[in-house]
Amino acid sequence: MEIRLYLQMLKRGWWVILLTALVAVVAALGASYVVTPQYKAVARFILNPKNVLPGSPDLGLWGLDILGNQTVITTYMEVMKSDRIYLDALNNIGRTQKEMEDYAYEVQVLPNSSVIELSVTGPNPEITAELANSIGNQAIIFTSLLNDFYRFDFLDEARPPDVPESPQPIRDSVLAFGIGLLLGGVLAIVRDQLMTSFDAYRRRFQVDPITGVYNHRTIKKILEDELTQNPEGVLSAGVIELGGLIDLEDTLPTAGYQNILRQVTTTLQNELRGHDIIGRWSNNSFLVILPKTPGPAAKGIFNRISTMLSFPVILRHLDLSIDLRPYIGGAEYSLNITPEELLEKAVGALENARKDKAAPVYVWEIKNPFWNTEVQK
Repeated sequence: MEIRLYLQMLKRGWWVILLTALVAVVAALGASYVVTPQYKAVARFILNPKNVLPGSPDLGLWGLDILGNQTVITTYMEVMKSDRIYLDALNNIGRTQKEMEDYAYEVQVLPNSSVIELSVTGPNPEITAELANSIGNQAIIFTSLLNDFYRFDFLDEARPPDVPESPQPIRDSVLAFGIGLLLGGVLAIVRDQLMTSFDAYRRRFQVDPITGVYNHRTIKKILEDELTQNPEGVLSAGVIELGGLIDLEDTLPTAGYQNILRQVTTTLQNELRGHDIIGRWSNNSFLVILPKTPGPAAKGIFNRISTMLSFPVILRHLDLSIDLRPYIGGAEYSLNITPEELLEKAVGALENARKDKAAPVYVWEIKNPFWNTEVQK
C-alpha cells in the first residue's frame, strides 16, 4: 500500500522529476565548459625479492613470505607518500610547491599484490606525468638504500593522458541525469506531502467542522468571487433555515444536534447538483449557491429540498423525532447587483417564507420585484 502511495506521488509530480533532471544535466554541461580540465597520470611499481645466491635459497623464501604479509609493501607505499620524496621530486623537475598547488597525488597498494599505484592529478597532462615519474624515481633511489633483499622498480611509467579525467561531458551528463531523477523523486514526494498538509491546513479554515461543508466566511467569499468573475452570468442563491432547531439548540445534547446537521447536509448534497455549492450560514441555516440557474429553476430545486427536509429527523439513541420546519428564501442574480444586495434579497425572501407555513419557499426575481405570494411560491 505504501509503495503504491509513493508511486502515485511520483506520478503526480512527474514534472518536478523531469525538471530537476534537466536542470542537473544543464548544470553539468555548463560546468564542463567552465571548470578547468583535470588530467590524471598513473604510474605503477612492483616490489619483489632480488635474485638469491645459490648458497642461500631460504633467503628468497623468507622475502616472499614477508611480501605475503603486506608489511614491506605497505612500508614502501608510506615512503612514496612522504613529504621528503615529494620535495625531492619537485627539486628534480625544477618546480616549487607554490607552482604545484593545483596538483595532487595518491598512492595505493593494488589488492592482493605487491604492486603500488601512484596517480597524479592536475591541469597539465605533461606535468602530471613528469611529476609521477619523478616521485617514482626518488622513491626507487631512496628505497634502494634501505636493504639488499628487495628490488623496487617501475612496472609502468606514467604517460601524459590524452583525455581529461574530469570533466567528461557525456559521462557527467548521464550521471547528473540519474542524480537529478533521484533528487526529483525525493522533491516530488516531499512536495506532495507538503501540499497535502497545506491543503488539510487550509481546508480546516474553510470548512465547517461539524457538517464538512464550507463555513460562513468561505461560502460568502465564493459567492463574491463567482459574481466578480462572471458579472453577466446567471446565478441564484438561497438561505435554508431550520426553524425547528432554533428552540432545540440549547436543549438537545451536542451529539444529537450535530447529528441533525449532518443528516441535513446529506439531504442537501443528495438533492443538489454536482456544481452547486453548500455552506453553513449560521447555527441553524445553510446558504446554497446555484450557478447557471435562473429563478424559476431555483424555485423547483428549493421546493424539492423543502419537501425532503419536511420529513422528521429521527434520533434513535435519544428516542426523539425532530420536525425541522424548513424555510427557504432565494434570490436570482440580475442587473449586476452586488453580492451584499443579492444576500439581502435572499434574506428578505426568507422573511416572507417564515410567514407562510403552507408554502415556506420564496424566490426573489427582478421580473417580480413586488412580493406576490402566488407568483413566488
